[in-house]
Formats: sequence, structure tokens, C-alpha cells
Amino acid sequence: MLLKLSLTSMRKLAKDYLVLLFGLTISISIFYMFETLAQNKVFLEANSLISSIVFVFHVGTFILGIITVFYIFYATSFLLSLRQRELGMYMTLGAKKRKITQLMFMETFFVGLTALIIGIVLGVGLSYGIAELLMWQLDFQGGGFQPLYSSSLLITVLFYVALFFLTSIVNAWRVGRKSVLSLLHSGQQQDQIKTSGLRTFFGVLLSVILIAVGYYAMVHIAELMQFGIILATATIIPGTYLIFISLLPFLVKRLKQNRNLNETGINSFTLGQLRFRMLNLMMVLGTVAMLIALGLGAMTAGTSFYHNIGIQASMFHANDVVLYEPNETEKQTLATMDVTEEENYRYKYNEEGVYFLKTDLEAAPPEVMAFEEGSEGFSPTTPEAKLSADEYALYGEEGVTELPGNWWTAVSTELGAGAMFGNRSIFVYGESSYQEVDGEEQHVTLAKLNDFTAHLPELEKLDASQKSLAETYTGNQVEQLGGKYSNYVALKGFASGTIFMGVFLGIAFLMMMASVLMFKLLSSAGADVHRYNMLRKIGVRKTLLVRSIYRELFLLFLFPAIVGIVHVIVGMQMFSFIIIEPYTKIWIPLTLFFVIYGIYYFITVQMYKRIVLPKQF
Repeated sequence: MLLKLSLTSMRKLAKDYLVLLFGLTISISIFYMFETLAQNKVFLEANSLISSIVFVFHVGTFILGIITVFYIFYATSFLLSLRQRELGMYMTLGAKKRKITQLMFMETFFVGLTALIIGIVLGVGLSYGIAELLMWQLDFQGGGFQPLYSSSLLITVLFYVALFFLTSIVNAWRVGRKSVLSLLHSGQQQDQIKTSGLRTFFGVLLSVILIAVGYYAMVHIAELMQFGIILATATIIPGTYLIFISLLPFLVKRLKQNRNLNETGINSFTLGQLRFRMLNLMMVLGTVAMLIALGLGAMTAGTSFYHNIGIQASMFHANDVVLYEPNETEKQTLATMDVTEEENYRYKYNEEGVYFLKTDLEAAPPEVMAFEEGSEGFSPTTPEAKLSADEYALYGEEGVTELPGNWWTAVSTELGAGAMFGNRSIFVYGESSYQEVDGEEQHVTLAKLNDFTAHLPELEKLDASQKSLAETYTGNQVEQLGGKYSNYVALKGFASGTIFMGVFLGIAFLMMMASVLMFKLLSSAGADVHRYNMLRKIGVRKTLLVRSIYRELFLLFLFPAIVGIVHVIVGMQMFSFIIIEPYTKIWIPLTLFFVIYGIYYFITVQMYKRIVLPKQF
């Protein structure tokens, strides 16, 4: 009998359960995907580049798990609120509380298990697709990846089964402690709002001060460092809640006092509905605003970091290509590239060391990236100091002058002599000393490209051939040459992990948080039914009521969105000391946010209309 009642009620509330099911499925699939990417041992051992970003996915799993706990408790409490009158009727007709609590336990646990099965199936496919995408992004072919991984499956099942079991017990307990009358008259409470007086004034003032302090800390994070993060967290969170506790009800009250606005159409009813909801919604709106900032911020930071790879790689290297002993293949490859500047420098190599010709370096000094006091970062400059001595050493050999300032950077970083020759001593000699060196003369080519990222395939080939040459010089395997391309590959590896984590976490957060707002709005819709019935009875047209619903819910979705977006825009300044252009392509995450948020707004309006509008419409 209980099973039959449970299936009947779930079929009746199928649309409401589908929204919860969808949000849970997305959460489970992303949770499983992160765990699978982080735990595939064979795959990680075979690919050091992937293993270096594993912690990114573990962090994503941890954050997603915390948010999921919040989401599932809130979402299931909404479904409970929809069932309270029905459960009260069952108890009126003689059903025992023990049976009612069993009914709620069965329904909650069944929905959770259904979401778990679908989520794992989706997560397996998502894991395979994302792993392939990661390998494509990082330009390698990895082996050993298993999309269906036993330890990831076990962790996902244990976490979510425990969560669903706990949620089911809590829901059953909440029903069991309510009286029949409280269940039958659920939702018939009245909100009382104080929007005037000293309390409101000081609340508004404090919210502005806290937000201003938090924004200052984020903008000046480079100077404040860890203290800035703590200060921003300690001020922005309470400041955000105070906006919705004090400022928002006050603004709504002022709008209602505007006679021209209030007396147009049924705006008086719409604004009255907003005021009526404020006390019940202010904490939820503050939470949604913070989680919008978290989700959108994750997507924006990941996207920005990924699209700043080229800029980041250029921070320490003014030149794009370094070719020692270029062969014909390398020369042909370089000829196909859009080269803007090219210089050649002679050197000799023997068992004692490497010797660069000073006159070549002085005739065309290699441009270097240098940090100047008072500037915002590194900028290209040319070594100006004259090399007056006849002999110089890169690492200060005994009896030999060490290369000064930017000349040291030019030989070590721009020419990449340290990485190319390993532990060999490196010298810069004048013409007379250079001619006395016993060794075959070679040359190194230094080049700049019009667009570094437009020639990545060619740069990959040149990098591979130069590594082979470096191994003949050093006698050891060379992992990286330390040039601009090597920096680009390393940054791309880390950024690929962060963008995937950021985008998928952002999507999961936004979907769950939009669901929370939707659930909260719909849970109080039952109390609005009689108001819409009364308006219909006195002759208000359906089009006006529908328009009122659209406007009211639009404002309730709009308020936290504005606050969350402003937090993100200012908060991106926190990354300005590691990301050159933090707002690069910010339109991508913003567009994705508006699409997800807009879909949930439209679903909420349709479900709300189905609940509150008179059926004879």
C-alpha cells in the first residue's frame, strides 16, 4: 500500500521531481568524472603532465560535495513542503505517523537512487569525453585511461547513498514531529517586515561599508596577500546578506511608495507580493548571490587563465624561437613562419665550456624581459651596459668577471644557454680570446614571430629537434628547454585542468543554486493561490496576472544575479597579479550563466503559474 501511494504521489508531482532529479544527476556525474580523472593510476603514471594537475580535480570534488549537501537538503525540503497538506489528509483519514514517515523515506531515497544510477552512467561517458578532450588540449596521446573505474565508482556510491539515506531520515523526522493541523495549514503564515528606522539605516550603512572594504581587499590583493583573502571573505559574505536583509526590503518599500509606479496596472499587487516575500527570502537570496559569485567566478577564472596562456608564456621571454645549430629541416620550418625579427650569434663548444662571441651580442643585443620599479610587470628592454672586459662568465668562474645585469638574462634566458648545455661553463669572449678557443664554430638563431600561438605545430617540431640536440650536448635526457614554448606547454597543462574544473563546477553550482531559488519560490506558491483567485473574481484579466508573475519572479531572480555578477567582476582583480588580462573573454562564462539562469527562470514561471492561477483559466 505504501509503495502504491508513493508511486502515485511521485507520478502526480513528476515535473517537480524531474527538476530535483536533473540537478542531482548533474552533480553526481561531475563528481564521478572528477574522481575518475584524479584516480586512474595507470593513466596518471604514464602521463606526468596529467598527474601534475590531479590535485585540481580533487579540489573540485571536495567543493562539489559540500555544495551538493546543501543543495539536496534544500531541494528535498521543497518537495516535502508540497506534500504537507496531502500527508495531513492521510493522517486525518487515520494513517499513522509511522507509516507517513516511512512513505517520505521511501520517496526521498528512491529519487536519490534513481539520480545516482543515471548520474554514474552519464559520468562514465563524461569522463571518457573529458579525458579525450584533455589529451587533445595537451597535445599528447595517453593510454590506460578507464572511464569505468572501480574506486571512483565506490567513492561516488558511498558518498551519495549516505547523503540520500541521511536526507531521507531527516525528512521523515521533520514530518513525524509535525501535528496534523500544522500539516493541513502549512504555508499560511504572514511575513512582517521592518523597513524603516535606525535598524534599517544602520543595516544599509554597514552593508555598504563591509562590501566596500571587501572590494578594496580584492583589488589590492597583491599587497595584502593572505590577509586580503581573509578580509574579503570576512566582509563580503556578511555584507551580501545585509544587502538582502536591510537594503533590498527598503528599496522595494520605496518603489511601492512611488504613486505613478504603484498605481499603474496591478503593480501595487506585484510590489506587495515582493514585500510579502522579503522576510522569507532574504537569507536564500543572499546565499544564491554568493553561490552565483562562486560558480560564475570559477568559470570566469578558469576561462581567463586558459586564454591568458600565450600572454603568461611571454612574461619572461621576449623572443619566440631559439635554434642552436639549425639544420636544413629547422631552417625550412622557420621560413614557413611569420618571422618579424631574426638574429644570429656565433659560439664555440668544447669540453671546457661554451664560448659566445661578444661582438655579435653587442652588435645586436638580444631583447629581454625585465621588471622595472614602479611598472605593472615585466616589459621588453635591451641590455645597455657596455661589455668593457674581454672575458665574461655566466656563473662567475674563478678569475673571470660575471656577466652584468640584463646581459646575464640575455644569455641564460633568451639564448637558453643553461638549459641547452647543462652543467657546462658558459663564457662571453671578445674577438681575440674567442679566436684562441679550440672548437668548431656554430651559430644560434634568435627569432620573434608576429603571432606565437599561430605557429604551435611548427614550434612543437622545433622544440623536439632542439631537445635531441641538447641531449647530445649534456649526455642526459632533457625534459624542457625552458624557452617560451616550454613555458606555454607547462601553463597549458595546468590551465586545461583549471578550465575544466572551473567550467564544470560553475555549471553544477549555477544549476543547483538556480534550483534552490526556484524551490524556495515554489514552496510558498501554495499560500498565493487564494490571492490570485480573489483577483480573478474581481475581474482582473489573465494577461495581467501572468505579466505580474513574470515581473515578480524576474525581480527575484535579478537581485541575486546583479550582486553575484558585481562580486565576480570586482573579484577577478584578485587574480591580476598572476593573470595579465583577467577579463579576457569574460563574455563566455557570462553567456553560459545567463542561459542556465534564464532556463531556470522560465521553468519557475511555468511551474508557478500552474500552481497559483485559477484552473478555469
